Amino acid sequence: MEGETVFSVSTETQLERLLEDLGLEQYYRKKLSLSKILEITKRTITDEPAKCKSDQLWHFLKKLMMVNVTARNVTYTSECDSSSDEDSGSTEFDSDSSNTEDKVNPLDIVTALFLCSDGFLQQEMALKMSTCQFSVPLLLPNCDTNQCTLMLWAMRDIVKKYRPQSLSESKGFIEDRIVLSELPMISFVRLGECSSSKSEILNKLLSNSQQYHDTFVHRNMECGDSPRRISNGLTEITWYLPGGNTNNDIFSQPVAVANLRGDIESFQTQYSFLCQTSAAVFVFFDHLGSESEFSLLTNQQHKAQIFLVGNNYSKRFSKDALEKVANKLGLTNDKITIIRKKQKNEADFMADIAHELGILVDEDSPECQISRKNAEAITAEIQYIHRFKEDQLPRQGEIWKDLTCLEKEEFLTSKLLELLKVGSKNIADYKSELQLQKEQLRKKQNSYDMSRAMECFISAISSPGTERFYFLKWMQMILDNMSRIKLSQLHEKYKEKCKNSEEIKEIDRQISNSSLGTEHFFREMGQIYEASLSLPQTDPARQQLQHLPKLCAELLLDGFPLELVDGDASNIPLRWVSDVLSQLSDLVSPNRKILVVTVLGVQGTGKSTLLNTMFGVQFAVSSGRCTRGAFMLLIKIDEYMKKVLNCDFMVIIDTEGLKSPELAQLDNSYEHDNELATLVVGLSDVTIVNIAMENSTEMKDILQIVVHAFLRMKKVGKKPRCVFVHQNVSDVSAHEKNLRDRKLLLEQLNEMTQAAAKMEKKEENKSFTDVMEYSPDTGNWYIPGLWNGNPPMAPVNAGYSEAVYELKKNIIQLLGNCESSANDISEFTEWIKSLWTAVKHENFIFSFRNSLIADAYMRLCTEFNKWEWEFKKEMYTWVTNAETRIANFGKVAVKSESSDMREFLTCLKSEASTVLSTWETKLLENLTQYFQQTEGHVYLVEGCKEEFLNSGKSLRKEMERSVFNQLTAAAENRQGMKEIEKIRKNHTQEIENAVCVLIDKCKKKKVQMTDKELEKEFDKMWNETLVKLSFSEQKITNVFILLEDCGKEPFKYTSENIHRRPIHAVAKLYNIQVLITAVQKLADSIIDHCTQFVSETVKRKNSYTDTYIQEILHMIDEKLQNNQDVRTEIEFEVSLKQHICGFAAREFQKMHEDFIQANDPYRCLMKNKEKFRDDFKDLFHERDQCQKNSPTTVVPKFTVTGFIFKSKRF
Repeated sequence: MEGETVFSVSTETQLERLLEDLGLEQYYRKKLSLSKILEITKRTITDEPAKCKSDQLWHFLKKLMMVNVTARNVTYTSECDSSSDEDSGSTEFDSDSSNTEDKVNPLDIVTALFLCSDGFLQQEMALKMSTCQFSVPLLLPNCDTNQCTLMLWAMRDIVKKYRPQSLSESKGFIEDRIVLSELPMISFVRLGECSSSKSEILNKLLSNSQQYHDTFVHRNMECGDSPRRISNGLTEITWYLPGGNTNNDIFSQPVAVANLRGDIESFQTQYSFLCQTSAAVFVFFDHLGSESEFSLLTNQQHKAQIFLVGNNYSKRFSKDALEKVANKLGLTNDKITIIRKKQKNEADFMADIAHELGILVDEDSPECQISRKNAEAITAEIQYIHRFKEDQLPRQGEIWKDLTCLEKEEFLTSKLLELLKVGSKNIADYKSELQLQKEQLRKKQNSYDMSRAMECFISAISSPGTERFYFLKWMQMILDNMSRIKLSQLHEKYKEKCKNSEEIKEIDRQISNSSLGTEHFFREMGQIYEASLSLPQTDPARQQLQHLPKLCAELLLDGFPLELVDGDASNIPLRWVSDVLSQLSDLVSPNRKILVVTVLGVQGTGKSTLLNTMFGVQFAVSSGRCTRGAFMLLIKIDEYMKKVLNCDFMVIIDTEGLKSPELAQLDNSYEHDNELATLVVGLSDVTIVNIAMENSTEMKDILQIVVHAFLRMKKVGKKPRCVFVHQNVSDVSAHEKNLRDRKLLLEQLNEMTQAAAKMEKKEENKSFTDVMEYSPDTGNWYIPGLWNGNPPMAPVNAGYSEAVYELKKNIIQLLGNCESSANDISEFTEWIKSLWTAVKHENFIFSFRNSLIADAYMRLCTEFNKWEWEFKKEMYTWVTNAETRIANFGKVAVKSESSDMREFLTCLKSEASTVLSTWETKLLENLTQYFQQTEGHVYLVEGCKEEFLNSGKSLRKEMERSVFNQLTAAAENRQGMKEIEKIRKNHTQEIENAVCVLIDKCKKKKVQMTDKELEKEFDKMWNETLVKLSFSEQKITNVFILLEDCGKEPFKYTSENIHRRPIHAVAKLYNIQVLITAVQKLADSIIDHCTQFVSETVKRKNSYTDTYIQEILHMIDEKLQNNQDVRTEIEFEVSLKQHICGFAAREFQKMHEDFIQANDPYRCLMKNKEKFRDDFKDLFHERDQCQKNSPTTVVPKFTVTGFIFKSKRF
């Protein structure tokens, strides 16, 4: 009993001393956290070798977080220890002075770190170690308490892919969370002293002939021979996973391999655990002599087969003792084959065995168990993922997508109103209609009750302390497991139905909808919050949700990612994101500064892995497909680095892979990628452009679209730095060999930038580097491949980790050298809003693959517009002549023309068709010849040829319809005027007859007609006449459309646009006042020229056609083209065209109305209605008076003739 007490005190001191040596003593009670490890510190970018034992630990951890396989090889010099001893003069540990330079065993470092870390750091370390193909702790000893802990939680995040031989032919694979996999386990233990290195033998067993890897630390490794101070009793585990290649696979099936450190006689609990959970236990020994050893091997309640591995060359080896144990255990001399009896393990089974043996389980903490129950309460309801989303997360999906479309439409409408600089009733009404539709959708969102799943989710993340972190981790793991199973089933269906296109489409849709992660719950939370803002401020439902942004801000501060761009709807919930960031600003001290690093790249090029390796971050990735949208994550910076970087936090933004096959099928795939890229680059201080191999073609297109978008936007903000990272390039000469390619890339980017600048009339931007900061010499990094060999058993390539580390140092250096000061959180929030608004306003350039294509397309459009204008102008001239011929029809006898208007009209239409066909052929020939030329990058728009050919044919049909309508209208006008002439003649006779009948009627009834009664009789007769007419009133065209308020005031050019560029750059070329005068003079000249054209056109007193406005626009373009020495902005051109077209439209409107008044038969007739009425009344009174004087008197002929003469007033 006393001996045990002394042992306990001794081991406790040993643990405390080691933790003190490693600098971990403060973290034994208050555990080390993941966020602390991810902090940007001086150590992050320092390459100094370890000088003391504490340095050794931090160097190990630093390399491990960057998945560097050399992490366990860290050594140190004793400078730190010796200097501290000299300074202190302490002699307390003089007896141990000979051991001060002893190296720390890597297993002690691992054990100490796991003992001093919280569950989340343990989980991250286990994941990194597994990725490096290091063994990970299965049973963690604590020599302070003489207890060990089953590290189930720590291994929960490890997911492995492998291909057993049974799936070799089908090329299938299995992907599963390792603790849930039912794999047989083989354990390796030592009894007594052993001259052979058990761990080294295991490493050789698990390594194929082409490549050896140290999975387990062994005595022949660097520092492996150092005495183990606290790691005896540590049980490690690794997994052998086949790749489906019979030539390389050591085992055809997956197997777990456990390794107990220390003598099983001293660690019988661990040995018992392994015996009950393993299919086989291999016991290494040199000598089996003592009764205790014999009893230990023979008295266990073994579920596993026992295999004895002895060293025949050892001096202590005893054949008799071996035979005695073999007979007791029933062992034979048969050749051992792995594994005759399979003992399959999974997490719950191992936990049960651990509990039976009194072994602690890391998942037994109350916080972890409560969180697990909360997560399972939500996920237990999920049977079909898409139905669960519809029922429990109803506010996202189609409603959110519809809101996104309405928002974009509203942005474009606002842009149009801003462009016109005046109000337009039609547009304003449309905008109001859009807002009403948005309100209806928000109302629909608010009509849903809070689902049970969301109630549980919000309640769980509101939990205190680490409980919410455990909950989110459980949710992520459970949802990933469910998605993985569902996707596996769907992929099997896909293989079966690959020949049926209809069924394949449905399976594709299901695959897209089968993704479910914690981001969907946070997205729903955001929509619940945004929808509540449409309610009155006093509404209890709104007030109850005001705490949601703070919850999310707390999680962001604790290192959880925030979804910035919703990948499914391609939209930012701006109010939600801004309120979360506002709460974040409140949680930290005011005016905290941030710098932003973003990674962009084509899908599948390893962007997330790069960020994870570089900063140790873990972004939410839905199982089975890549991340959609963009996520942001906050990394803390220590006090020293705050001064170096002049900021308090670093924001990392991870984006979905661009050019994804899933989106490539959609019409707006370019738009989606370009919008996302422009947003994240605009937010960044440094943008990492991730490229597979040396090929930068895909990203080159996207980059220059980003530049083009920046040129189109009025305000871009800071000038982002650009770093190209070429992955899977291991050649040491890559940087030198690719010099020419880098120069060529920059030349192409410059060419595209110049094309974009020319299109946007911002030609002061001569090169790519005028918009984005990039150096072809220092801005390119070549990183070797991630794996050193073939997965699943390949460790991470050490060269990859080292190259990423160098890149990380460079990026931090770039951030420190940023000329622009960092934004605080509130400024960053406002910048997100303004930049996203600018991106949403942009609806042209994002639809192109690159600026050269956009430039080639614009050139083609310009040429096509010229041909179109020639076509329309020719047809306008022809129609004008035809209208003159129709107006003269019947007045002058022409032998060649028919005497019937219908025949004449048919003849004219036939003639028009001939002219139209001639010009259509000419236009199509011009188009064909244009595509045959080699200049102007015409080949880039070859795909648009069919589109423009169809446009030419459509133009012909449109012109034919317009010409025929104009001819028909002219013919109807001519016929109408003839009909009015007949009415005028006939109506006089009808008036006389009606008067006579009326007088006779009055005479019989002996009544006197009043003026009102006479007017009523006239109106009746008039309406009967109108019904018989063959024509109706012609409608007046609204020439203005959107230009009602344009052109009323004199045009005046100001210097507002000039100041958008740097003043000093402009001042070198022009004096500002001289420039303003030159532009104003040009504007006045163009206005005078167009005013003269308008005046001449109005004098001709014709009706209005669109050709007049098109002619004015053509004249303005021609004048601007001829005066390119005067530098102008796009805004100037638009304003000038609005002004000129505004006053021209006013003149044309009046001309058009005057023409209609003078030439519309209906209006001509109606103008004489009052005269006819007066004639009717006068004739009645005169005839009535005559009859009263003499019943037989006839009205004198000259009186009636006089009235007829008076009626000729047309």
